[in-house]
Amino acid sequence: MEQVRRVEAYGVLRDAEQRVLLVRGSGQADFPGVWSLPGGGLEHAEHPAYAVVREVAAETGLAVEVTGLRAVVADVVPYPDLGVALHTDRILFEVTPVGGVLRAERDGITGTTDLARWLTLDEAAGLPLLAFTAEALGLPVVPLPPGALRRRVPFAPPGADRRQRFGAYGLVTDPAGRVLLSLIAEGYPGAGRWHLPGGGTDHGEQPVTALLRELVEESGQLGRVTELIGVDNLHNPAALGPEGYPLDWHGIRVVYRVAVDVPTEPAVTELAGGSTARADWFTPAELRGLPLTEIAVAVLEVPV
Repeated sequence: MEQVRRVEAYGVLRDAEQRVLLVRGSGQADFPGVWSLPGGGLEHAEHPAYAVVREVAAETGLAVEVTGLRAVVADVVPYPDLGVALHTDRILFEVTPVGGVLRAERDGITGTTDLARWLTLDEAAGLPLLAFTAEALGLPVVPLPPGALRRRVPFAPPGADRRQRFGAYGLVTDPAGRVLLSLIAEGYPGAGRWHLPGGGTDHGEQPVTALLRELVEESGQLGRVTELIGVDNLHNPAALGPEGYPLDWHGIRVVYRVAVDVPTEPAVTELAGGSTARADWFTPAELRGLPLTEIAVAVLEVPV
């Protein structure tokens, strides 16, 4: 099967009665009649936090503001009739209504939802739910009935000069308070600068699993993820990498706090040709003199 990927952002909204806001898939949706959290796909170069505000407004009529990052999950859905296995990275935000009036999505021709409702958890449990929505609400994941997936339109191919990449990165520390960083190799964007350990997720891979795999490949360290701390958006319209020609890159990067309880001398273990030249531990005082990537500066809060 062809492997296809997309990134989507969703909002978890609750009202004063602790009801949750859900939307129902329309006849244009991949799963008509199935309910989910409001949200949808990112546009190229769009920050996930902006995408969730836009999508919630389109599907529910409510203006919202992002108040927190809830979770990041991935799932794969096979589309046998299309010969496609779709991997979706889903970023879930806590959001709060600040205006608007609840309504259904107005685009009846191409809109993928047709109803928006505040529901109690008991009411939601009685509805067909997309798996990630049931998990986010703490409800049992119930398999959808046969025939629930009805998409027949092929997925649009990616633009020849555009790339979207989803990655997981870590603020990695040891018991002494040192920070682990990786040096970007020559031939890759940001070469010569120190970066947070991590990298792109593989098709079918959860972000936490990808981060721990990358940590071993880039430094030989065994870590444990303790907290999801942020999401970063990078748009470089002319990134020059190993392809040898500029590409319009859109990177979505989630960041976790990672503890390495038994640190060792860092060693790159990934195959030759990887993007990491070497890795090392640094004390907080040593960070000030390092050439760092923008995301490393932001996460480490190093003065520039």
